[in-house]
Amino acid sequence: MDARQMKIKAAAAALEHVEDGMRLGIGTGSTAEEFVRLLAEKVANGFRIQGVPTSERTARLCLELGIPLKSLDELPELDLTIDGADEVDPQLRLIKGGGGALLREKIVASASSRMIVIADETKVVEVLGAFKLPIEVNTFGLVATRIAVEKLAARHGLSGEIVVRGSGDGPFMTDGGHLILDASFGRIPDADALARDLNAIPGVVEHGLFIGIASLAIIAGPNGARVLGA
Repeated sequence: MDARQMKIKAAAAALEHVEDGMRLGIGTGSTAEEFVRLLAEKVANGFRIQGVPTSERTARLCLELGIPLKSLDELPELDLTIDGADEVDPQLRLIKGGGGALLREKIVASASSRMIVIADETKVVEVLGAFKLPIEVNTFGLVATRIAVEKLAARHGLSGEIVVRGSGDGPFMTDGGHLILDASFGRIPDADALARDLNAIPGVVEHGLFIGIASLAIIAGPNGARVLGA
């Protein structure tokens, strides 16, 4: 089973948790896109949902495939969000934001009664941090914010390069018009404390540590899908 087949397997297992008539947060990324394609097949056969996308990219795919969408202002309380992750640990703490949608992903997931994570087994780690931690920051005061993040990291015993994410000939811009710092920490021994302290830096809009948000994770491997946190 190749990587895409595992993502499809996880997406199919998550789709079983979606009920007719649900208000559904729809995630961003390659695994979430496999979920969107499977969801679209059910919608085409009469399945009713109202979707709230976590990115412009997801919105375009949903509209292309005929999935009805609303804004989060129109549906401020959701039943369920299904989204991918870049890393997930045994406590269902996540690193997200590899696709650059972490702010909207966190807002939508937090507005939901439940969040189900879908991923392949390569995303499961014992300690978060091998994947670069995305930190969404305001364009104003970028250098000062990066210095503040570096000092905070040092206080947490973390080191590694912290760089502005690029795209083409310039910096990557999020859907909200912000920049992303990618922090190569390697291992984050106390993700809870780091998440809390990053939120206290004025120039940080949001970060990719999702703590206490996911309800369960569906992890696909060569032998099928398994559930974490059930």
